[in-house]
Amino acid sequence: MTVLRLAGSELKRMTYGLLPKLTILALTMVPLLYGAVYLYANWDPYKNMDRIPAALVVEDRGADAADGTRLDAGNDVAQTLVDGHLFDWHRVSSPAEADEGVRTGTYSFSLTLPADFSANLASPGSFDSAQQAMLQVTTNDANNYLLSTIVDKVTTAVHDAVAKQVGTETAAKLLTGYGTIHTQLATASDGAAQLAEGLDALKGGAAQLADGTAQVSSGARQLVAGQTQLRDGAVRLRDGSAQLAAGLGSLEQKAATLPTDTQRLADGAAQVAAGNAALNDRVQSAVAAADAADAGLQERVRASAQKLVASGVLTQAQADRMVADVAGAQSSTPASDARAQLHTAAAQVQQLATGSRQVADGAAQLAAGMPALTSAIGQASDGAASLSAGAAQLASGEQAALDGTQRLADGAAQASDGAAQLRDGAARADSGAHDLADGLAAGAGKVPNPSAQQTEDVSKVMGDPVAVDRVSQTAAGSYGAGLAPFFLSLSMWVGIFMLTQAMRPVTLRALASNAPAWKVAVGGWLPFVAVAAAQATLLTLVVDFALGLHPAHPVLMWLFLLLGGVAFSALIHGIISFVGTAGKFVVLVLLILQLVSSGGTFPWEMTPEPFRIAHQILPMGYVVNGMRHLIYGGDLSGVLPIVVGLIGYTLLGGLLNVLGTRKNMTWRLKTLQPEIAV
Repeated sequence: MTVLRLAGSELKRMTYGLLPKLTILALTMVPLLYGAVYLYANWDPYKNMDRIPAALVVEDRGADAADGTRLDAGNDVAQTLVDGHLFDWHRVSSPAEADEGVRTGTYSFSLTLPADFSANLASPGSFDSAQQAMLQVTTNDANNYLLSTIVDKVTTAVHDAVAKQVGTETAAKLLTGYGTIHTQLATASDGAAQLAEGLDALKGGAAQLADGTAQVSSGARQLVAGQTQLRDGAVRLRDGSAQLAAGLGSLEQKAATLPTDTQRLADGAAQVAAGNAALNDRVQSAVAAADAADAGLQERVRASAQKLVASGVLTQAQADRMVADVAGAQSSTPASDARAQLHTAAAQVQQLATGSRQVADGAAQLAAGMPALTSAIGQASDGAASLSAGAAQLASGEQAALDGTQRLADGAAQASDGAAQLRDGAARADSGAHDLADGLAAGAGKVPNPSAQQTEDVSKVMGDPVAVDRVSQTAAGSYGAGLAPFFLSLSMWVGIFMLTQAMRPVTLRALASNAPAWKVAVGGWLPFVAVAAAQATLLTLVVDFALGLHPAHPVLMWLFLLLGGVAFSALIHGIISFVGTAGKFVVLVLLILQLVSSGGTFPWEMTPEPFRIAHQILPMGYVVNGMRHLIYGGDLSGVLPIVVGLIGYTLLGGLLNVLGTRKNMTWRLKTLQPEIAV
C-alpha cells in the first residue's frame, strides 16, 4: 500500500460521521483562533490605557516667579494629564488615600505633585536655593508587573515635557536677565549724566521757586487781612439783620389790627362827610333866605317910596334918599354883619363838606390797602429772618474762610521754607548725580559671578528641572519574576489539559457499575487532583529553589497554586465529562481566551470589551492576581475573596462532572462505537 493510499484511508476514517468532520474543522481553526485572537487582544493595547485607574494627588501650593507672575505648575500639569485621557485619572485629596488605593488595587498606580513643585521649578531664579521639582510615582507590582514599565514611560514623557519647557524658559530668562542688566547699566550711566544736567537746571528753578513762594507768602498774609475785614462786615450784617428781623416782627404784631381800625375810620369819615353835606345844604338855604329877605325889604321900601312920591308926600329926590338911607342902614347894621358872617360860614361849611368827602374817600382807600400792607409787613418780617439766618451763615463761612486763609498763609510760609530747602537740596543732588554716574560705572563690574558649585547646581536644575521620586510598595526582582504569576497559572491549566490526552475522565467499567453518579464522578476526578497537586508542588520547588523566585509568602503561594490546580482540574474534568470529546475543544478555547484576558502581561483593563468581560468570568485572571499578591507581598485582604471564588469554580466543575457522569451512565450506540475515541 502506497503512502498516498495510507493517508487517504486515514483521512476517510477520520471524516466518517458528522462529529469527526466538525473535529477536523475545529482543529483546523485552532491556529486561527490562537493567532488572530491573541493578535487582536494585543494589537494596540496602549490605546486603551485610559481604562487603567490611576490616582492623581496635587499638593502644589504654587509660587511667585522672578518676573512677578504666579506659577501654578502643579494644577497645570494635573489638568494636562486629565485632559489628555492617557489614564483613567482620579484626583484624590491626599497621598495617604492614594497609597491605600494602590495597595488595595483600587488604583493601579498614583502620581503625586508635591507642595513645593512650583517653588522648585521657579528656584533657578536664586543661585542659593535652586532645587529640582519632584514627581512622586507609587506603583505596586501586585497590581500588574508590566504596568510599572508603562508608567515609567509615561512619567518619563511628562518629565521630559516639563523639563524642556521649564528649562528653556529658565535659561531664556537667565540669559535675557544678564543682557538686560548690561543694557540697563549702560542706560543708567547715560541717564546719570542727563540727571546731572537736569539738576543744574533744577538749581536755577529752585531759586526761582524760592522767590515765588516768598511772594505767595506775602500775598497770603494780605489775603488774611482782607478776609478779616470781610469777616467783621459779615458779623455786623448778621447783627443788623437780626435787629431788623426783630423790629419787623414787632411791627407785624402791632399792624395786625390796622385793617379793622382803618375800616372803622373809613366808616366814620363817610358819616362825617354825609353830616357836613347836610349842614352845608341847610346853611346855603339860610344864606339864600337872608339875601331874599334883604332884597325884599329894599324892594318894599322902594315901592313905598314910589307910592309916597305918587301921593305927593315925598318928592322923587326924597324918595331916592330914603331908599339910599335904608340901603345904607342895611349895610351898616348888625344884620348886615350877620349876613356877611353867614356867607363866610356858608363858604367854610362848603369847604368842610368838600374836605370831609375827600377824607372819607382817602380813609376808604386806606382801609382797602391796609391788608396788602400788613401782608407785606409779614413778608418783610420773614425775609428779614431769612436774611438774618443767611447773614449768620455768611459770618460762619467767612470765619471758616478766614481760618482756611490763615492755613494758606501758614502753608505758603512752609512752602517758602521748603523751596529754600529744595534749592539747597538741588545743589546737593547735583553733586550726588555725578557720584551716581561714577557708582554705576563701578557697579557694572559687580554683576553676579556664581561660583563653580553654584554654576553646577543651577545648570543641573536648568538642564533637568524635574526629577522623579518613585516609590514601589511591592516590586518584582526580575522580568521573569514579574511574569511568574501569569506563567505559573497558565502552566497549571495547560498541564491539567494535557492530562486529558492520557487519562480518561471516567472509565467504562465505572460507568457500568451500580455506584451513585457522584461517587463515579469524584472517583474519576481524584486522579486528576493528585497529579495536579504533584504538578503544583514540583513547579513551586523548581521556581523557588532553582530559579530563585523567593516569594514573599512561599507556603501560602504553594497552597494557593494547589487550590488553583484543584479548581482548574474540576472545571476541565467537568466540561469534558459533560460535553464529551468536544469538551477538549471547549477547554482549548477557554485557554486562548484566558491567555488574552487574564491580565498576565498587559493590564486587563487595556484589552477590548469582550476580553474584559471574559476576565470577570474565567478563573485564570483571579489566580494570576492572587499569585501576584502572594509572590510580591501585596495586600492579602484581596486574596480571601479569590479563594472563595476558586472554591466556587471547583463546585461548578464538580456539578458539571456529576451531570455528565449521570448522562454517560445511559449507554447508547455511540457509547459502544464512538465517532472519536476519548
